[in-house]
Amino acid sequence: MQHVLFVCLGNICRSPMAEAIFNDLLEQHQLTGQFAVASVATSSEEEGNHPHPGALKAMRAHGLDASQHRSRPITAEDFDWADTIITMDHANVANLQRMAPNRVDAAKVKLCLDIIPGREGDPIDDPWYTHKFELTYQELATALPAWLDELK
Repeated sequence: MQHVLFVCLGNICRSPMAEAIFNDLLEQHQLTGQFAVASVATSSEEEGNHPHPGALKAMRAHGLDASQHRSRPITAEDFDWADTIITMDHANVANLQRMAPNRVDAAKVKLCLDIIPGREGDPIDDPWYTHKFELTYQELATALPAWLDELK
């Protein structure tokens, strides 16, 4: 079983959206038994909080529900658990590589849009700041099928 961990700053916008979209893709492709998926934060400031209302609204518009999700910060156990860590922007990458218990764990960290030709190095901007939750959804919905193809 492959373990995929999605990470963003607060775990209330991008990473729970990615978790919900990826789980939906797994169901559509009948691959739920081959993957385990989770999402976490690089920061503890939102710990215990629900996803942002804008993220929930964007997901609901596409038939997804992450209302039971609660933010939590990444732990050393998460690095050990994950086979692949997909993150949203360069600050997340830098923070995770600094936090990683070892080089093997640091090598698991990938930038989400790097999987899309022509988008290598592009961040998925934090909609907490931009308020562009639908754009965030669309960027994730473009990248995550490619990640699924890469990982299966």
